[in-house]
Amino acid sequence: MKEYRSFFCLLLLSAALSGGRAAAVERAEVPEKYKWNTADLYPGDAAWEKDKEAISARIPRLASYQGKLGLSGRDLFAAIDAKMSLMQDLNRLQVYASMCSDGDTRVSRTWQMSQAATDLGTKVAAATAYLEPEVIALGKEKIDAFIAAEPRLVPYTAWLARVLRYAPHTLGAAEEQVAAQAGLLTGAADNVYSAFTNSDMPYPYVRLSGAKEVRLDAQAYTLYRASSNRSDRKKVFRAFWAEYKKFETTLGTTLNSLVNAHIFNKNVHKFDSCLEAALFQANVPAAVYRRLIADVNENLPTLHRYIKLRARILGLKRIGYEDLYSPLVKEADLVYTPEKARELVLKAVAPLGAQYAADLKKSYDERWVDFMPSTGKQSGAYSTAVYGVHPYQLQNFTGSYEEVSTLAHESGHSMHSLLSSRNQPYVTSDYEIFVAEVASTLNEELLLRYLLARTSDKAVKLYLLGTRLDGLRLNLFRQTLFAEFELRMHELAERGEPLTGDKLTGLYRGLLRKYYGADQGVCAVDDLYGIEWAYIPHFYSNFYVFQYATSAMASALLADSIMAEAAAGRSTARRDAYLKMLSSGSSKEPIELLRDAGVDMTTSAPFKAAMKEMNETMDEMEKLL
Repeated sequence: MKEYRSFFCLLLLSAALSGGRAAAVERAEVPEKYKWNTADLYPGDAAWEKDKEAISARIPRLASYQGKLGLSGRDLFAAIDAKMSLMQDLNRLQVYASMCSDGDTRVSRTWQMSQAATDLGTKVAAATAYLEPEVIALGKEKIDAFIAAEPRLVPYTAWLARVLRYAPHTLGAAEEQVAAQAGLLTGAADNVYSAFTNSDMPYPYVRLSGAKEVRLDAQAYTLYRASSNRSDRKKVFRAFWAEYKKFETTLGTTLNSLVNAHIFNKNVHKFDSCLEAALFQANVPAAVYRRLIADVNENLPTLHRYIKLRARILGLKRIGYEDLYSPLVKEADLVYTPEKARELVLKAVAPLGAQYAADLKKSYDERWVDFMPSTGKQSGAYSTAVYGVHPYQLQNFTGSYEEVSTLAHESGHSMHSLLSSRNQPYVTSDYEIFVAEVASTLNEELLLRYLLARTSDKAVKLYLLGTRLDGLRLNLFRQTLFAEFELRMHELAERGEPLTGDKLTGLYRGLLRKYYGADQGVCAVDDLYGIEWAYIPHFYSNFYVFQYATSAMASALLADSIMAEAAAGRSTARRDAYLKMLSSGSSKEPIELLRDAGVDMTTSAPFKAAMKEMNETMDEMEKLL
């Protein structure tokens, strides 16, 4: 029986690799070439355990610097450097454990490893809680004098400036230590949500056309919601959301507990709102967030125009929410192998220069990417960085164009991390999400433009143009809907209203109906679909999603300038400015980094440009039709 089962799983895997879209297999049956090489981090779990013990032993020593930061620049450097050195090693420890756990979330030992690494991070935060309050107490004048006297402090200049910004929101050392311990509570909701939805949730089975029965986990839902068969799409949506609806109370309680943690942080650190507290670190004005929501709401007619065009192409008299993911043109339902996806992404990024493409190729060749879905594997896709080693990517590749685009997206993140770590010290090698999503969405845009420029097939061109419109719908409108939902639920909680599951569903359903024009007859939205909020993991990332929208606007403008420059062949100034941004880490504030690259996000100009692109794309599609 075991031999038969293995053979059957290999047949499924073969179908996936050859372009067929198959169910996930066991991880042990995925070829090594499609799995990431964790040995670049640690040769095995035993080495990880040894390093964990060594890091744990170093944590108590951090307290020896307390009260001494103001003695001299040398003492200040010693304290900061000790923490940063430990954080760099801890990051390696955490990423390895997290990657092992994500490969198969059913394995309790790797989950325990990941939890142990997270706990060490909390202990480091608690042990160094005195550091930032002491830096703030020294004041800018004394800090500047220390930097002038101690050259080794120069790499920490930007970090020290950010610490000083927190002066109005920083407590005493003892209070900050308590707040740091509360970090365990902040992560609990996300851990519970992730464990439940990835391992324990009883995802439903549904029988699709051709008597095919599938288990609708997160990956299968993403795959089959794009079915060209409308009856199948409706079955998928009904079954998937009905299952989530059963756990509305539980998942509402989980999200409510996270929001309460955000409110705790807001109150303790004296911010006016959870939004302001979340955006403070990146120094992004709350007005940018609110302006985005206002701009999108004013331009909902553009979204409604697209939905009507989609209904026309699909031949539907009344389009429904479940029809928004199906391919616009059946003949262009393209399918790819991982090898073909790699090839296309590498060709598409050519305007970014030969070195960029060579570095990205190396990441594919040397197994920095975990490609294939398998049972128990963490859903979705991400890129994670390890300073001094290299970035890693998690994918769940089943062959659709959407997942080729996802590979381009996460490869943008990986290259951002690689260039930043190559050109920055550890302390400024990280970067804010506000610029991070520019690197990813720009690669998606380059891929789309590469394919559009190389096809004369009307059906394929319509498909790709439709994909561009879908991208704008998803990144500009859908992500802003998420952003508005996240803002409204925090505002409710800040007013003292409990966030029950049914209240969250009602709030989300109202936004769905508004955005998609349900009351105007633009798109039908079933009451059941209000539970979709419970499926969105980004709500556990604290005002994260709006940056997909701002980044989509910025990346479109940057792609225009870089490709126009490449076509002219007379200069590389725009490309060089963009690559410099990727190489700058957090050495400047994100708003400044984007401005230096050629995009001013403090104005509405990027949004207006995105709306212009969206309408021009619809004009072109209508001509082809």
